[in-house]
Amino acid sequence: MTEDLMRQLAAAQAVLAQRRQEADDAARELRAAIVAAARGGVMQRAIVDATGLSREHVRRICRDAGYKP
Repeated sequence: MTEDLMRQLAAAQAVLAQRRQEADDAARELRAAIVAAARGGVMQRAIVDATGLSREHVRRICRDAGYKP
């Protein structure tokens, strides 16, 4: 019984680690898309509307990537 529970814990931990990696990858892709949109001339308000992020967050992402409109 204890061994089964330990296996379940280990499996759950592995799933969590995988999901965290997927979330990190998705966040990187989103940041890259935001910067590409800004560099492509998309207005910050449109980026905010499309992503649901705050204007400050979008501005910070662009600034961190070296882009200042």
